Amino acid sequence: MFPFPRPSPFLALSFLLAAMTDTARAAGSGADLSPVAMFLGADWVVKAVMAALALASLLSWTIFVAKLFELRTANRDVEQAIEALTRTPRLAEASAAFGRDHGPGRAMLDAVAREIELSGPDVDRAGLEERVASRLARIEASVAQRISSGVGLIGTVGSTAPFVGLFGTVWGIMNSFVGIAKSQSTNLAVVAPGIAEALFATAIGLVAAIPAVVLYNRLVRSIGLYRNATADAGAAVRRILSRELDRGIGPAVATAAE
Repeated sequence: MFPFPRPSPFLALSFLLAAMTDTARAAGSGADLSPVAMFLGADWVVKAVMAALALASLLSWTIFVAKLFELRTANRDVEQAIEALTRTPRLAEASAAFGRDHGPGRAMLDAVAREIELSGPDVDRAGLEERVASRLARIEASVAQRISSGVGLIGTVGSTAPFVGLFGTVWGIMNSFVGIAKSQSTNLAVVAPGIAEALFATAIGLVAAIPAVVLYNRLVRSIGLYRNATADAGAAVRRILSRELDRGIGPAVATAAE
């Protein structure tokens, strides 16, 4: 006897779709299989799945656009901060250059000034630098956490949307087979609209998931670049402090702490 290949569910699904299309076309039933008609004719569970997936996709795009504008503004601010910190040799001059700015550069300079004030005149250099590094690290982490808020939701949509759509498909196909049992008819043209509506849920899941994965990866890369830029600003602040310590804690540092 010749060995027969094991049946594949994907192959069976392909034959099922082909048979459904050929039967519906041959019967000329005139069933409306447009996306709107499939949504309106679906079971309430499948409708809920489709609506949730559409809402999740819309939310992903909204967060992506909002984060793009936020990252553009944040990158511009941190680049200006790095430039200002690079060209100013003293903490007091750097503090005056930032004025009333509320970006990470301003927060880092304020943290350094506060630590100098708390350390007093007889400060240990190694201890001061360690405490300043700790403060700057917390500022960098806080800035990264704030800029990353909402991005995880896009990743969640990208990873779960296909399974949510598959749940809607399984539910819809189950209802179609229940309809076959009730009608006691094996005519595929009768159940083809229900199966098409069920498969439409999987299609919507993929439409929601694929862009979400791409958008999530794009934002993660952009946020990584922003975190690197923030770290560069912190390094510039530490270099200024190091130069001040080489000169000795004098009037310039005291002015920065005021």
